[in-house]
Amino acid sequence: MLSRTKVRVGIGSAAAVALAAGALTTAYASPWSHGSSSSNASYSSKWSPNVATGTTTLKTISSTVPSNGDVNPYGVAIVPRSIGNLVRGDVLVSNYNNKGNLNGTGSSIVEINPNTGKKTLFSWLTQSRLPSRCPGGIGLTTALTVLQNGWVIVGSLPTTDGTYKTAGSGCLIVLNSLGHAKAVITGHGINGPWGLSAWEHGDDVQLFVTNVLNGVGGHMGQQVNKGTVVRLKLDVTRQTFRLDTAVIVGSGFPEMVSKDGFVQGPTGVTLIGNTLFVADSLANRIAQINWATTRHNSAGLGFTLAEAGLLKMPLGLTSFGGFLLTVNAANGNLIAISLKGQVVLVKALDTTAVSGSSPGAGALFGLAPSWDGKWLFYVNDLGNNLSAVGPLRNGGNGNYWGGYNYSSSDMNSWGYNS
Repeated sequence: MLSRTKVRVGIGSAAAVALAAGALTTAYASPWSHGSSSSNASYSSKWSPNVATGTTTLKTISSTVPSNGDVNPYGVAIVPRSIGNLVRGDVLVSNYNNKGNLNGTGSSIVEINPNTGKKTLFSWLTQSRLPSRCPGGIGLTTALTVLQNGWVIVGSLPTTDGTYKTAGSGCLIVLNSLGHAKAVITGHGINGPWGLSAWEHGDDVQLFVTNVLNGVGGHMGQQVNKGTVVRLKLDVTRQTFRLDTAVIVGSGFPEMVSKDGFVQGPTGVTLIGNTLFVADSLANRIAQINWATTRHNSAGLGFTLAEAGLLKMPLGLTSFGGFLLTVNAANGNLIAISLKGQVVLVKALDTTAVSGSSPGAGALFGLAPSWDGKWLFYVNDLGNNLSAVGPLRNGGNGNYWGGYNYSSSDMNSWGYNS
């Protein structure tokens, strides 16, 4: 277990302290009653959650390209409350590429009003604007979240020339509600942060971060089974930001760097009860890690909730009214997965023809439910825009991290013991 590291950052202060590297431990706390399931569930094409309705449609909300020309939108996060420049219900989107379309060089986060489509630049990050160095530079990934007190956390997996050969280990960047970087988290198992999910209870915050650069050096085009999920436990107020512990709760996930795919590995993460679900992209599976918020060691690959079938390199992942939603990288499909591992196609979100690949391949990445749980926001990399699908059923009462405050009886009915 990592010894406690204190980082106090005043929101109005220009200085912040980088967190030093340390030993590993990880956990992500849950807003729901704790529970677990140890059984592997199988794929079924017969189950239907009736997510889509007769009026479900797709709509483009806004371009995600800011004034600096960044493209390739990856991360999506919903603002939980108005504070600083953040407006409740707005959508934050991180861009991974610069205007030259080089991977790992995007440095902007835009804020979009989903009702009007109005887009503003929330933050434009450079190394000189960071309180301490991010190893390798800045390239903002799918790892993006907004906390209740206004802190914004975004992952960086940077390159200097858009190729995997110059990829740096990166960092997590902590911004205040005005879009100013106040802290940089390095080490502690952070090595190519690719996806992120957060839970908070008062001042206690837990992050789950997927990492995709472990051991890939010298193995171009080869699968390396060293991807991890790291849990970071934080103490956070409006004025302070402290990292307490870091623990690896998942390990051995396949990852790969290549000329065509750039970086691939475990991506989206989301939590229900005390169980973490991971989009194990290269294995075409959704992994299940039990006791994720409290365990003190790695569960390895966890259990397999669902795999193959309709799952074609799943990327973004979120909980939605008692089941999971993910988008495929290998096609433009939105997929629903029950907590028993049954899988169904919800809707094709993109059918753009892609030479040598299935329609919509490479279009989808991050996603998040609207505050009211009726719409799902997602980014389209091919069109560089934020889009939405809805209205959807079984969304319950949405919240900004895409989870729902399930009761113990609900968890028990789904086979998760409280």
